[in-house]
Amino acid sequence: MKTEINHFLDTLDRSPKTIRAYRYGLSRFVSIVGDDAELDTETYEIFLKAITKFAPSTKQIWRSAVLGLYSFCKLGNWIELKEITKHYTRKQGKRIVNFNREAIETVIEYCSRLSGDLPALRDRAFVLTLADTGLRISEACALKRGDIDWQEHRAIIIGKGDKQAMIHFSDRSIQALKEYLIARGNVDPNSRIPLASQPLFARHDMMASKRIKPINASGMWRAMKGTPSDAKIRVVGRIAEAGIDRQIVRIHDFRHYFVTMTYLAEGNLKISQELARHESITTTNRYTHFSGEASAAYDRIFNKRK
Repeated sequence: MKTEINHFLDTLDRSPKTIRAYRYGLSRFVSIVGDDAELDTETYEIFLKAITKFAPSTKQIWRSAVLGLYSFCKLGNWIELKEITKHYTRKQGKRIVNFNREAIETVIEYCSRLSGDLPALRDRAFVLTLADTGLRISEACALKRGDIDWQEHRAIIIGKGDKQAMIHFSDRSIQALKEYLIARGNVDPNSRIPLASQPLFARHDMMASKRIKPINASGMWRAMKGTPSDAKIRVVGRIAEAGIDRQIVRIHDFRHYFVTMTYLAEGNLKISQELARHESITTTNRYTHFSGEASAAYDRIFNKRK
């Protein structure tokens, strides 16, 4: 089977990133079903059963890789394959958003007081940016200095699904960014990279030396979350510094916080949907339980509270 997989991937007209994901997915397929397994409906179902506990996005890319291999080899009953795929990919009901708002606010408060060296100023600006713009961590890390309209406090970005969108920055996030960038001016004053093309958030580790290099999502994730206690190189993240267990706060919770606060302030789903850049209002609707109206009504009915 490995020969067929290599031939399939060699002829695949997709991005290098997609090919790498397909290659890994197909390696997992082989490890599950065996190198000598027949590419038939039964083998495909064995594979689907084995990956049920993985993340939906992971399962999707792996299924695409395996079905692409079946198609390339012209094997399998496609009617049966389609039915089995449908059976194992039934959508679950949307769950309401749940996160520890108090913990997020504690981290925001702690980081808003960070000062001193460049990592501290960067992390302060980064947390306030996430909390007040609703940006995803990858979107924030992709920002360039020239993307920001400093007078209007906004930026045009290419977000999820390769869609262009405008985001707004708060006064405090803009101020934190300016203070960080002013302090950063001494790192590489003679840089050949024009200011507008420099990353908004940069690395400040020893490997970066005295150069302005962009920091990726995993680098900022480590700065926020730190590393496990058994890691060879121990990094204490900002979340732990704030006195919060790193396990109860996810980086994406800052986006949840943003959507929640916009909804609580206005009570308008359409405004929250637009600011959060949700494609469907049903996604935004998962935040409405934070309004507290249902809880207040319950107290009035059952606890006789006014």
